[in-house]
Amino acid sequence: MNSKIWIGRAFLGYLTWGKVYNYLLLVSSFQLSRRLGKPKIMGLPTSLSIEPTTSCNLRCPECPSGLRSFSRATGMLDEELFKSAIYQMKGHLSYLHLYFQGEPYLHPNFLDLVKYADSHKIFTATSTNAHYLTAKNIQYTVESGLKQLIVSVDGTSQEIYQNYRIGGKLAKVTEGIQNLIAYRNKAGSAFPQVILQFLVTGVNEHQLPDIKKLAAQLQVDELQLKTTQIYDYENGSPLIPVNNLNYSRYVPTGGGTWQLKNKMENKCWRMWQGAVMTWDGNIVPCCFDKDAKYVMGSLKTEKMSSIWNKPLYNSFRKQLLRDRSQIDICQNCTE
Repeated sequence: MNSKIWIGRAFLGYLTWGKVYNYLLLVSSFQLSRRLGKPKIMGLPTSLSIEPTTSCNLRCPECPSGLRSFSRATGMLDEELFKSAIYQMKGHLSYLHLYFQGEPYLHPNFLDLVKYADSHKIFTATSTNAHYLTAKNIQYTVESGLKQLIVSVDGTSQEIYQNYRIGGKLAKVTEGIQNLIAYRNKAGSAFPQVILQFLVTGVNEHQLPDIKKLAAQLQVDELQLKTTQIYDYENGSPLIPVNNLNYSRYVPTGGGTWQLKNKMENKCWRMWQGAVMTWDGNIVPCCFDKDAKYVMGSLKTEKMSSIWNKPLYNSFRKQLLRDRSQIDICQNCTE
């Protein structure tokens, strides 16, 4: 069965009438806000990203975790804080991505977090570099209820792979993927669906045919070819594809500089449908706020319903509707 069908069935299986009604409220709010030019909020977040940890074993060049360049505090998510967040939001939360920055499997109780969310009928997904798919972790991953596992593999040879995934071992990653899929299939489970994610760069774009072969060889459920975010893209970067601009967020201007491919519009569905919780409980508007510059509140001391409707949050949404280009985290966004 097609991966999207399996994932769709799992997602729909956890929906309730309350979650559907909440989603419709959010869609209506978004459309009304666009028409009026000012934020109107009905409903509560339908999706959420939660950061298990900022720690990572790799040193990817365009990642704050890899660069060890955070200005915010770093650490591990407290399990009780996580449970409190899930318990208060279980009635309206449809999708949980247990990832923001860092490598989630480095959290000692990561799969317990997944299992807790799944027990409350919330669709769970995560992203990993797959260096910790040990036999024990594989068994518990399958048993945890995790529905989607996104594995980053940005090269089909060790030389190219380590160019971006600095410190990584491609053979270890592919072995882990194979072992996970074999165990899952033997257990008679369809989950987690394994998504092989390939960030197309100027260094690996020649391996596009090879990554398709590798995906077939590993028998992953889906291959996703993704564009790469570059922080300082204006003067170009070796990581920007030059032969496959379809997989680039940036295009040359003709004067030796680069610009965003897509026109920035004064709208963003993300601000109405979901948010991000950092490991220490802070709520930020989206995954582009990697350094948590725009903290809207803290789930350590506030309820999500209160944070979601704060004047501070609506002020951010109002600026987005008026002139999104003035918000720095939006200036490198593909939304």
